[in-house]
Order: sequence, then structure tokens, then C-alpha cells
Amino acid sequence: METKTKKEPVPQKEGTNAKTENKKKDVAENKTDSKAAKDNKTSQPAKPKTKNDKTGEEFREFFIDELKDILWAEKALLKALPKMRKAATGKELAALIDAHLSETENQISTVEQVFELMGEKPKTKKCDAMDGLLSETESIISDTKKGSAIRDAGLILAAQKVEHYEIATYGTLAAFAEAMQETKITKLLRSILRDEKKSDKTLTVLALESVNEDASQE
Repeated sequence: METKTKKEPVPQKEGTNAKTENKKKDVAENKTDSKAAKDNKTSQPAKPKTKNDKTGEEFREFFIDELKDILWAEKALLKALPKMRKAATGKELAALIDAHLSETENQISTVEQVFELMGEKPKTKKCDAMDGLLSETESIISDTKKGSAIRDAGLILAAQKVEHYEIATYGTLAAFAEAMQETKITKLLRSILRDEKKSDKTLTVLALESVNEDASQE
């Protein structure tokens, strides 16, 4: 009977086991390195703000502070205008003050909208400049005769001082907003600026066409 020859196992090529082990080792090392990098990224402290970041933040806070100032000013003016309207002699001046009353209400709403666009709640801070201007207006009313053209000339003077303060403020705030690349806010503030300039021009025309001459003859 023929005896079957037992086959010898085929020997593996030299280095195969070593390559497999090295590959496993490389994979394990890559996973470890990846985890370490992730952990390092997570635990890394936030980068401190640069000087430019801080400067931008301070400028924004300054802008907000000036908004508070002008909002107080507009609200104070809104309270003062009815008294100025009552003190006016001429019908044209009284009509202009009435128009400015409505304009001021709209401007308050616009400034409050600017606050919201900046992500802030509308707040006020006493405006010493407007407070002084309105105190001067009260003095003009008390120092002039009721029903006189001189009083109207004084009221126009007081109103234009207020207008010029507002023109300076809104012009600067619009420039600030533009510097911060706040396009919508810039447009809103410039719309108020246009209204203020228009009101100032109307008051000038009234003074030059009639009130000043009438006052000079009293």
C-alpha cells in the first residue's frame, strides 16, 4: 500500500511578520498623536485680545455712550418744544416748532433703532450741552416780552443753537458708524442729519425774511 507523503507547511517570506507588526504600531501611534493634538487644542487657552481688538471695542463703547447722550438730548427737547411753541408770537414760527416736535419724535425712534442694531437696549445719559441750551431757552422766554418779535428772534436763536449741536452730533456719529462699517446705522444717522440741516435752513430763512427786521423796529 502506497503511503501518502505529508506536506510540509510553506514557510512565510522573511520579514512579513515584521511588516505587519510595524504597520499596527504606526496606526496606533497615529491615533495617539491625533488624540494628543485634539486634547492640546481643546485645553489651549483662548488667545488674548490684541491691541486692535481692544481699540475697536473701546470705540464701540464710546459710540454707544454718545448715543445715550443724544437720546437724552432728544427726549429733553421733546419736553421743551411745547413751551417754546406756546411762547412763539408769529404763526410761522409756531408752525415750525410744531413740525420739529413731530420730527423729534421720529428721531427718538430712529436713535432707539440704532441701539437695537448695535445689540443694545436704548438708554439715556444726561447731556449737559442740551441741558444748558434748554436752560438758555427758558431765560430767553422769561427775559423777552410776550407777543414781541424780539421774543421770536430769541426763540429762533435758541432753536438754531439746538440744531447746530444736533448737526455736529449726528454728523460725527454717522462718521463713527461708517468707520465701524455699520452701513445701515450710517444711513439712519445721516437721515437725521439731513432733517436737522433742513430745519436749520428753514429757521434761517424765517429770521432773515421777516423776524429779524420786525424785531429791530420794536
